[in-house]
Amino acid sequence: MNKRYLMAALLLFCGAAHAQEVFPSRPLSMVVPFPPGGVADVTGRPTAAALEKVLKQPVTIANRPGAGGAVGNAAVANARPDGYTVLMALSSITVIPEADKLFNRKPAYTLDQLAPIALVSADPMILVVHPSLPVKTVKDVIALAKKQPGELSFSSSGVYGALHMPMEMFLHAAQLKMRHVPTTGGGPAITQLLGGHVTMTAGGPAAITSHVKAGKLRTIVTWGAERHPNYREVPTFKEQGYDIVYYIWAGMFAPAGTPEPVMKVLRDAVRQAVNDAEFKAQMARVNSPVNYLDAPDFAKYVDTDAKRLATVVKAIGRVQ
Repeated sequence: MNKRYLMAALLLFCGAAHAQEVFPSRPLSMVVPFPPGGVADVTGRPTAAALEKVLKQPVTIANRPGAGGAVGNAAVANARPDGYTVLMALSSITVIPEADKLFNRKPAYTLDQLAPIALVSADPMILVVHPSLPVKTVKDVIALAKKQPGELSFSSSGVYGALHMPMEMFLHAAQLKMRHVPTTGGGPAITQLLGGHVTMTAGGPAAITSHVKAGKLRTIVTWGAERHPNYREVPTFKEQGYDIVYYIWAGMFAPAGTPEPVMKVLRDAVRQAVNDAEFKAQMARVNSPVNYLDAPDFAKYVDTDAKRLATVVKAIGRVQ
């Protein structure tokens, strides 16, 4: 009898060990910390679809907006580190903890709670205005803003968010005053502009392209280090005499502590996903070239960007 029980226990143990080795064995959740329509969502959905082909499991999008991305970021930072909950984050993920420091707030999360998986895209932001605004160049915008201080308005994805930061960099460099209208994400920020509730916003190519093509938004200038390959007609701030550069990047993270074998599966899956023909086609349709970096290089990229943006946050100071 004892031998029988021992054999049964051994079989159970082996079965459990085998089950632990199989990843993924059930659906994954990709948290997008913004509402539909913004860069994180527009990038996350085709990425999730491509990952499903590789992982042979559903990858569902879970939009968790709030506090400029902090709510969704924190949800993944505090999730069980088993690989089944991943994050499609934007560059603002590094800014939020720095902003919390300015206000002496307990951070909603820290970067060391998240493990980089891969960078998927990195695009320079583009300043877009409502077609009714009588401006065609950044000089026109500056002249109008100085003529009407505090009257022009811009929408963002939230205070210190990925759309707010570049606008503050512009206002700070040109010494302008505008009214800030924060929303819950890039999608709602664009909606505010399309509806004429604000006069301008900073948008990523993935979020603005369809509206620009439809004539519903007008491009003015880009925060890129050089002109965007799909927006050759749009000059850079540097060309206009302002040394400001800002890229909105989208990358995947898992909770820190996720087992290395699981991280390897996720990293390999993203590597294959970004080479998927349909994924590339969908990203091309929104003029957002794929800029893939695997975890080690992505970690260095995040660290460099975090240090640069921390300096910008300190220069801007407290923004209510």
